[in-house]
Amino acid sequence: MRKPLTLHKIWILGWCLLMLGTASAQNTAAAVAVAPALSSALFEDSMAERTRACTVCHGLQGRAGPDGYYPRLAGKPAGYLHNQLRNFAQGRRHYELMTRLVDPLTDAYLGEMAQYFSSLSLTYPKPTANNAISAERLAKGQQLVTQGDASRGLPACTECHGARLTGVQPHVPGLLGLPLDYLNAQLGAWQNGQRRAHAPDCMAEVVRRIPTEDLIAVSSWLARQALPADTQPAPSRPKGPALPEALRCGSAPELSPLASGRP
Repeated sequence: MRKPLTLHKIWILGWCLLMLGTASAQNTAAAVAVAPALSSALFEDSMAERTRACTVCHGLQGRAGPDGYYPRLAGKPAGYLHNQLRNFAQGRRHYELMTRLVDPLTDAYLGEMAQYFSSLSLTYPKPTANNAISAERLAKGQQLVTQGDASRGLPACTECHGARLTGVQPHVPGLLGLPLDYLNAQLGAWQNGQRRAHAPDCMAEVVRRIPTEDLIAVSSWLARQALPADTQPAPSRPKGPALPEALRCGSAPELSPLASGRP
């Protein structure tokens, strides 16, 4: 059962729904029901304007939130962004405001939002991770990311997330440019089952094979790496042997056909 929203959250949710909802009567009706005082506001009729609701948490143009917990949206593969919106809508990811925000929106509209953020090419900030960790542990993190661990049946992170760790089209996100707190939170969510994906759930399987101290080493090393000159996701994953069945990801469905008009 969902917990009741506080008045403050209702206001935020209503404003966000109204911003996103200018594209359809269905979405506008949802916004008006939650925040009638905002219903008369006028907004530019563009996806950039409608998705300003997203930037309240995810930063200007989806560059990332300032507190380290809201990840970057700009430039990520559209399939990945679309799939994560579906995961919130379908209960595989859990964050109350995100779930209620996407509830009234059609799948085609979620796809349009994903395509918009994916199209943004913006510079990344310099890495800021400064948690206390030894050089030995950082070296362990680098090893796992770039080489894997054959004794545990672990492929390198680069095998799925790209040789430059900037992601792979159309569904695999980059691992660089993410705040340390966000990386730790997501790895922890995979570890305790709060974050899930379609079977086979490759990330859940990978995380089960890595001790917590090594997960921290991985996130600490990743969060210290600067982005390469070309930050675009790779067109395909690096060549190599096929992954075992348990490590293939079922969480990457094809994008639904996008509506030619508004949903």
